[in-house]
Amino acid sequence: MDEAHNNRTSLAKGAKDIAKEAKRHASKNLSKAVDRASDEYSTHRSYNRFQNEDEDEDNYNSYAQQDGRYADNAANDEDGASSDATEGHDDEDEIYEGEYQGVPAHNDGKQRDGQVALGQPVSDSLKSQKELENERQADEEELAQQYELIMQECGHGRFQWQLFFVLGLALMSDGVEVFVVGFVLPSAETDMCVPNSGAGWLGSIVYLGMMFGAFFWGGLSDKLGRKQCLLISMSVNGFFAFLSSFVQGYSMFLLCRMVSGFGIGGAVPIVFSYFAEVLAREKRGEHLSWLCMFWMIGGIYASAMAWAIIPHYGWSFSMGSAYQFHSWRVFVVVCALPCVSAVVALTFMPESPRFFLEMGKHDEAWMVLKQIHDTNMRARGEPERVFTVNRIKIPKQLDELVELQRIKLRNHHMYVRYQTYKPDAVAVSRFYGLSVWFPDVIKHLQADEYASRVKIHNSERIEDFTFNFTLENQIHRNGVFLNDRFISMKFKAVTFIDSSFLNCYFEDVSSVGSFFKNCTFVDSFFYNTGDKLTNSRVINSSFHHNKTGCQMTFDDDYSAYWVYFVNFLGTLAVLPGNIVSALLMDKIGRLSMLGGSMVLSGISCFFLWFGTSESMMIFMLCLYNGLSISAWNSLDVVTTELYPTDRRGTGFGFCNAMCKLAAVLGNLIFGSLVGITKAIPILLASSVLVGGGLVGLRLPDTRANVLM
Repeated sequence: MDEAHNNRTSLAKGAKDIAKEAKRHASKNLSKAVDRASDEYSTHRSYNRFQNEDEDEDNYNSYAQQDGRYADNAANDEDGASSDATEGHDDEDEIYEGEYQGVPAHNDGKQRDGQVALGQPVSDSLKSQKELENERQADEEELAQQYELIMQECGHGRFQWQLFFVLGLALMSDGVEVFVVGFVLPSAETDMCVPNSGAGWLGSIVYLGMMFGAFFWGGLSDKLGRKQCLLISMSVNGFFAFLSSFVQGYSMFLLCRMVSGFGIGGAVPIVFSYFAEVLAREKRGEHLSWLCMFWMIGGIYASAMAWAIIPHYGWSFSMGSAYQFHSWRVFVVVCALPCVSAVVALTFMPESPRFFLEMGKHDEAWMVLKQIHDTNMRARGEPERVFTVNRIKIPKQLDELVELQRIKLRNHHMYVRYQTYKPDAVAVSRFYGLSVWFPDVIKHLQADEYASRVKIHNSERIEDFTFNFTLENQIHRNGVFLNDRFISMKFKAVTFIDSSFLNCYFEDVSSVGSFFKNCTFVDSFFYNTGDKLTNSRVINSSFHHNKTGCQMTFDDDYSAYWVYFVNFLGTLAVLPGNIVSALLMDKIGRLSMLGGSMVLSGISCFFLWFGTSESMMIFMLCLYNGLSISAWNSLDVVTTELYPTDRRGTGFGFCNAMCKLAAVLGNLIFGSLVGITKAIPILLASSVLVGGGLVGLRLPDTRANVLM
């Protein structure tokens, strides 16, 4: 009996030594470079080193507990030291590779306060704040590396392409929203009789809503999830965009478009964060760049719909004189369709598994990752392939006080990162200002060319004549119209100054941009005619069934088609830049692409100085858009990789909000310089772009980053 007791004692000591050795190995830092881990994965197709850490710790705890049992039960064990792990084992209980084992089990042993049981890990309550933060940081780094290997096992296939097109519809909606503003602005302001003092507010108010929306929805997506916030933000955009097409007052229209912009503001920061979290590192730069093409598709869609719908004034109806639904309102409804499609399609997609893991939701993340793996394997014709992941490392969940301290430290790190890349963010924001200035310059050149063809009539006298045709681009000064009839005709950009109308008859007359200034009407009759009288006298004249509101017409208006065609060309010009950036993003690096694109854009911007004709400006617009799009794509990729998962939406939203702020300032500053000088916008934009590009070339690249 004594010999058996000694044998058991020796066995217990040996188990204790083995447990200590296992604990020593488990406590080592297993974080290595992702490239080495990726090579290991591709060679051995295994990332068990992440699982073995948990298993070693569990084995250690098991040995420690068995050590006590050996001492207590030594006298009762007659059949030798059998292991508890094999006692009562059944073949049916065997866990196969790929079978889900749930959240890694934590130690259930209880210790007295202030004491640590022999062989047990130190309780969190006895650790310092710094130790807890270091453990959390180590867990996050380990999770980032393991997650990278998991995404490699899941592969890139059908699931990513499905999500690609769904998120592409959301990004397309953002592009449509930007172009809708410029296309409906002239028509909406004319239809709603907006005075010159209120003109231009529509463009600024929409960008203002997008600015606040980017920051709000981006930050909220770090708390509620990518899918949930994107669904809500897109629904807000779709509802108020649709509603704006029916409101009649300009103030209500502005409010609806602002809330619509607030909703779509969340699209860019959430879409890129969402998609990046289901991509392996070697695929991230390329496929995020391909995703950017949907913004271009949105611009092309808006241009094509504007060309097909807005000039057709006949596509309208009215309910009395109070409610008018013109063709531009039909265009607004059609432009809401991509947003509605995105909302419907998004309901069938899962939440980001990386977000689930960051929130400590291991089970939900495992289910989504298995869905990604199985979807891709079925598409490859390999449905028998087993998802071999059964445990995923999750970061240690800290208590509220420690978490607040960690957030403060993380926010400080985010601020430092933003300051590091701030020159490029600020420089790229100049793109918006210049992009707003380009169309205004082209419109100014068109207006100058149109004004140069104006016909001026001085001191004319016309008697007993019937006007039943369109008068366009004319100025009549000191004229006398006696016994004349204006029937079923149109005034387009016609101004009468200091003229007299004696015994004249006006019936069914429409006018666009036409006014009677300081004129006199004597014994005249108006029927179904708009009132555009400014500082004029009306003597013994009558008005019947006057037209309310402002009259619109696009008949024989080829300039509207030309504006939409120019925007179509400018948007299509970014296609080569999109292709180049997608193919080279992972080869030459994000910052090299960003800096090179900005330098070339700045140089092309400088040559605008020599653009004196409309055709030259259109060519320079296309060249500028083609060169600058690579910088936009690079900035989207860099911003995604720069911030950790729990702050990615917030960081991206803040950067995107700064770009929208630049658009508002561009509307105010660059727009006020149109027609005055080209020097300030050109020199300011070109110098900032070139300077920011040179700084970007010297910044550290992010293509080797894993998603922390």
